Amino acid sequence: MTKVGILGLGAYLPSKKLTNFDLEKMVETSDEWIRTRTGIQERRIASHEKTSDLASKAAHQALRNAKIPADKIDLIIVATISPDSNFPSMACKVQKAIKARKAAAFDVSAACSGYLYALTTAKQFIQTGLYKRALVIAAEHITGLIDWKDRDTCVLFGDGAGACVLGPVKSGGITADFLQAFGDHGDMMRVVSEGARSPFHPGKTAYTKLPYIAMQGQELFKIAVNSMADAIKKVIKKAKIKKQDIDCIVPHQANDRIITAIAKKLNIPKEKIFININKYGNMSAASIAVALYEAQKSKKIKKGDNVVLVAFGAGLVSAANVIKW
Repeated sequence: MTKVGILGLGAYLPSKKLTNFDLEKMVETSDEWIRTRTGIQERRIASHEKTSDLASKAAHQALRNAKIPADKIDLIIVATISPDSNFPSMACKVQKAIKARKAAAFDVSAACSGYLYALTTAKQFIQTGLYKRALVIAAEHITGLIDWKDRDTCVLFGDGAGACVLGPVKSGGITADFLQAFGDHGDMMRVVSEGARSPFHPGKTAYTKLPYIAMQGQELFKIAVNSMADAIKKVIKKAKIKKQDIDCIVPHQANDRIITAIAKKLNIPKEKIFININKYGNMSAASIAVALYEAQKSKKIKKGDNVVLVAFGAGLVSAANVIKW
């Protein structure tokens, strides 16, 4: 079948920074408490930008770096759990913004694993020959879902977007994929609605209160470590490579302690893992997309490298890909 690889990468981060010291003034927490438990020092906040704005800006950069005009894109997939609205899709909004009028467009919802789910989905369309080039974007304005009085969750998240252009390549490319779901454990991380939004529901709260993220952090920690380590084992087996053949791992940036535990569990040097959680926090689907862009830009990834992407998120879902760069 057609080999499919990344032709260009892009990213966009809002300019507004929220540091741990800023959070000290908002909730009962401290810079030291946040850093030692998560590795996060600051995160970006999209104050006046919507998810579709972040996605479109990352898309523009990916197209420039791929040197491919928007009218040559056949498919747009946006991974997000924080869309501007239920519809139109963020992919359709991006299509309009970048003028990719020939492209089919739809969204994917797989939380923190969304970028990898979208990559794998787009790859299939190209391999079968239905489309030639795809624009895959992960964008989140997840801070709009945060309860800023909950110190356990408000310190974790940030906003941003990353994108890539996929297309046929002569060698290498995405050599293996792995997707898995654990729906029985979905309640461990979810968006809670504080009341039915119905004209038949008594009281004004039905119209004014917003949903917010709730999670069982300690329970999720163990599942995240085990599922991501397992995903790496399974995807490299599919790619027919061994642990020692991995040159760089780009994991979902949820918690530095999770990343450390995965490295220890697999006996892989942490130096092989790209980490930028200190700057951006957990950007859900956008985390790996932005990290991959920065890993290439900083030359942590070089031509010929075996790169492993791995994620875990709400659903619960996990995913992994191997890319021969």
